[in-house]
Amino acid sequence: MKSNDLRQVFLCFFEGKGHTIVPGSSLVPAQDPTLLFTNAGMNQFKDVFLGLEQRPYRRAVTVQRCLRVSGKHNDLEEVGPSPRHHTFFEMLGNFSFGDYFKADAIAFAWEFLTQTLGLPRERLRPTVFGGDADLAPDEEAARLWMEVGGFHPEEIVRLGRKDNFWQMGDVGPCGPCSEIHYDLTGYCLRDRERNCDPRCDCGRWIELWNLVFMQFELRPDGTIVALPRPSVDTGMGLERTLAVLNGVPTNYDTDLFLPVIARVQEMLGHSDQERMERIASYRAVADHSRAVVNMIADGVLPGNLGRNSILRRILRRAVYQGRLLGFQEPFLTEPARVAISILAPAYPHLAEKEAFILEVIADEEERFRHTLDAGLVRLEALLSELREPVIPGEAAFELYATYGYPVDLTRMIARQRGYEVDESGFQEALMRHQAVSRAGGTPAALAAGRYRDLDLPPTPFTGYDRTTDAAAILVLLSEGESVRRASAGERLEVVLEHTPFYPEGGGQIGDAGWLYGPHGRFRVEDTFRPVPERIVHVGQVEEGYLEVGETVEARVDRERRADIARNHTATHLLHRALREVLGEHVVQSGSLVAPDRLRFDFSHLRAMTPGEMEEVERLVNEAIQTDFAVIPRILPRDEALRRGAIALFGEKYGETVRMVSVETSEDAYHTRELCGGTHVGRTGEIGAFFLVSESSIGAGLRRIEAVTGRGAIRWAREQVRRLEQLADRLGVPVARLEERLQALEEEARERERQIVALQRQLAQLQVEGLIAKARMVDGLQVVSGQLDLPDLARLREAGDMVKERLRSCVVVLASVIEGQTRWVAMVTPDGVARGLRADRILRPSVQLVGGSAGGRPELAQGGGPLVERLPEALALVYETVHQEMAALSSS
Repeated sequence: MKSNDLRQVFLCFFEGKGHTIVPGSSLVPAQDPTLLFTNAGMNQFKDVFLGLEQRPYRRAVTVQRCLRVSGKHNDLEEVGPSPRHHTFFEMLGNFSFGDYFKADAIAFAWEFLTQTLGLPRERLRPTVFGGDADLAPDEEAARLWMEVGGFHPEEIVRLGRKDNFWQMGDVGPCGPCSEIHYDLTGYCLRDRERNCDPRCDCGRWIELWNLVFMQFELRPDGTIVALPRPSVDTGMGLERTLAVLNGVPTNYDTDLFLPVIARVQEMLGHSDQERMERIASYRAVADHSRAVVNMIADGVLPGNLGRNSILRRILRRAVYQGRLLGFQEPFLTEPARVAISILAPAYPHLAEKEAFILEVIADEEERFRHTLDAGLVRLEALLSELREPVIPGEAAFELYATYGYPVDLTRMIARQRGYEVDESGFQEALMRHQAVSRAGGTPAALAAGRYRDLDLPPTPFTGYDRTTDAAAILVLLSEGESVRRASAGERLEVVLEHTPFYPEGGGQIGDAGWLYGPHGRFRVEDTFRPVPERIVHVGQVEEGYLEVGETVEARVDRERRADIARNHTATHLLHRALREVLGEHVVQSGSLVAPDRLRFDFSHLRAMTPGEMEEVERLVNEAIQTDFAVIPRILPRDEALRRGAIALFGEKYGETVRMVSVETSEDAYHTRELCGGTHVGRTGEIGAFFLVSESSIGAGLRRIEAVTGRGAIRWAREQVRRLEQLADRLGVPVARLEERLQALEEEARERERQIVALQRQLAQLQVEGLIAKARMVDGLQVVSGQLDLPDLARLREAGDMVKERLRSCVVVLASVIEGQTRWVAMVTPDGVARGLRADRILRPSVQLVGGSAGGRPELAQGGGPLVERLPEALALVYETVHQEMAALSSS
């Protein structure tokens, strides 16, 4: 059977069973931030299962393209060596949304496998949920398999919660599974004399189909309750089923993969024996070709973040596997072209986007090809230096940052040579880089290894006493590649022989400005230091061109530099003020010094009080107004520390350091810190300081944001503008705003009191109407009805009114609040004494509206989304009370 035939046969079979054929969704999930990629057929129906979305059908059938390359569904490293694992695959699925349940699901699956596909019954074996400490075994499914499939009890394999119980997440729909396994060999591959079952991992058994019976709801407190409308979610792998139907040993021996593998073999000129000797790489190229064409067709492009980084990982892994096969030149577009031709009949958009897909693949392959060999040389050198068979995490990160090697590629190459990767060390290095990026770092900092390898002298910084300097261009880099000349519009990284531009460091962002050359002008947008001895300017050629070797005038944006200097010196003053007001335990844990603001992170266990914030602000402004001298000095580190300089925790300092001292006199100082940043000459230049916000950023860590100088003027002007606008809206001068707001607050409180009184009167009137309609059920008055009330508190008050009037009763009240039904049930003490429980009375009605309920014998509450079923649910109350009374009478 061909793949296109199997898709069509599956869809037609279930369409004949009353299912609606629903097109598969994109690989990029719509409006679901919890998923990077669609990884199951049920993804597009998630909100339907949760009761958040209504569809015009209750039975559906799909063929869904899926990708599993991250999280717990990560098959990437198995792809190639394994005959059945894939990154990209297709899932055949049928679904019931509160329609049929286990009996039909099992009957449909059995009929399709044995009659439609003609698989022999003796080769099939079902599993069911065997129960655990919290849940009973799924005896219903076991009984149905015996009835439908004629299985003996001992042929039905019972598995635990890990294997045969599915849940959508930590809360929500869940339920037992029933898997259908196929016997590939007829005997145990470990012991031919042993009659193993699907619990054995010898390779004899393969899972074809998983039937999930969503019959429970997992609640936040860990309890599991029955769903009012059980549903079914099934999934059967197209590739595995196709391999079984065609009697071939692996998924790769089907028409989904064979043409791709054949084309690769043809390009290489390999014999069949040579192909089999390299079969893992052949399989990886075939699988990854299918994955990348589908990802690109659905809008994913190679990159460094999220979905884009996963595409890049898969594509580069395919390029490396091609290198192992013998390809020295770009090749991946050919297997990709064949993959598109195979899949296009089912997914026409692949053919429509073929030219674009192949262009993206060619471009990314070309990018990686240039660094692949250099990375391999670096990796081989690294392995030869190691004394232990473990690649340090920092080294693995360097390969990723410098040569574009995803860690799984490094891991694969390392294992081929008998090495492992320090995974935790790699993650730590990655997290450090991400933290720097979030704090204002530049992605260009990933080029550290590239700049370290360049044969260049160190870049002297000349900008402490000047903002303009003349210097020769040593290097121009465009997209990581060295170029001799760059013209208008091109983005570049520029290295000069020396520079007045301050590179990002110590929390201070890099300088911006311009480079003026004899033939063009370059706008410097940022400056950073990829390695300690090198300073790099990032930006764009605005006009003309720049050329290596020519001398340019490097001109820092002086106003921006002055703003940054004001904020940096103010950060030192703020540090001193915080230690003075809060205590010496305050330690700086991070900072951002930008032109428009400063951010200061520090250790402190609680939020600052308004009084503390005001005092800190006062102390900083006092130091500004005093106009202290700010003097930097170069001296030995130990001497600087002896003279009282603060060294920041976690910073690395050399033997010689730069100490920035805010001096009160020749012999005294206000604050001293080890710091390489740029500062004002006197504190009076800062102008003013406003503390804008104080917040928590984690346990024991606080963050202050503040403004100074021109930023302070803008901030103060904005506050005055807002006050003036508010005063204008309220029709009073700014001086009378507080008085007017107090009057408005008192008016609001009085109106709230009036509203509450009116709501109580309205509730009383509605309650009187319900009491008049009370029914006598087995000697007990029962009130059940809908009220128009705004919240649960008012609903409970109404229930109390009914109890006060009737003295002996059961009352169930409901309101529609914010689009949801909200319920309250109450039982008077005499009813509780007879054994009635409010929670048991309420639960059936709330389940009818798609919700849940809970509480105590005398009081219960609940809610559900199905507003249209509210009348029916309220009417059910009388029958529920009757049943409860009957049960109590018979017990």
